[in-house]
Amino acid sequence: MNVQWYPGHMTKAVRSMQEDIKLVDLIIELLDARLPMSSRNPDINRLGQGKARLILLNKADLADPAENDKWLKYFKASGAEAVLLDSRSSSGMNDIRSAVRAACREKRERDARRGIKNRPVRAMVAGIPNVGKSTFINSYAKKAVARTGNKPGVTKGKQWIRLSNELELLDTPGILWPKFEDESVGLHLAMTGSINDEILPKEELAVAIASLMKSAYPGRMNERYGADEECGDAQLLVAVAERMGCIKKGGEPDTLRAASLLIDDFRAGRLGRISIERV
Repeated sequence: MNVQWYPGHMTKAVRSMQEDIKLVDLIIELLDARLPMSSRNPDINRLGQGKARLILLNKADLADPAENDKWLKYFKASGAEAVLLDSRSSSGMNDIRSAVRAACREKRERDARRGIKNRPVRAMVAGIPNVGKSTFINSYAKKAVARTGNKPGVTKGKQWIRLSNELELLDTPGILWPKFEDESVGLHLAMTGSINDEILPKEELAVAIASLMKSAYPGRMNERYGADEECGDAQLLVAVAERMGCIKKGGEPDTLRAASLLIDDFRAGRLGRISIERV
């Protein structure tokens, strides 16, 4: 399943980010804790060279706890400040202030040498679509200052948000990159909702999810749907349709409806905490 998605507005957003990055001290990059590598945009990494970095592994509540700890150690070992985060419940928010200070230590020391006091850190919040940037900002600000939505493309333009005397944030649209060289990247992003669902073959995507669940988390499909995991991946989708009452007129399994149900359950964590990628 080869998924590619790069709408025209993203080209404009990348150009805008290229200009705005000159104005910031820090890049706060949100990754999806379930797939940290596939959700890391190489364009953001390239544009952010030379800037202080803070990595937020968001949606950590949906990812496998054991893998979360491994990914956190992985990024810290690479020299980056990193925090596990669940923006919706604000879990991990208390760690961010100290992480921002640690990431911008050189900037604060440089300001002190120049006699500059109390200048707020200006940070760009960046990431792929639907990774939770606006939810993070609203949760950190403790009020609704950025638009949110459970689909890619809600944030269309940039907006500066002053959170305190210490920190100003620039919210940016979610951006992907023009071509996924590795087909698994597009598939993983489709699984978690960072690709526009309207362009996706839902039954193929659901079969891929079923295959992942069988291999990485055996027993979960049976627990949720009472489906026999010994059958083939495509047949497993038929079994989900039959077990969950997704039946067309005439008694034929409605695999498209079952696919939508399986995808929604997977994304919402109703199949348990799942890490698609492991260290």
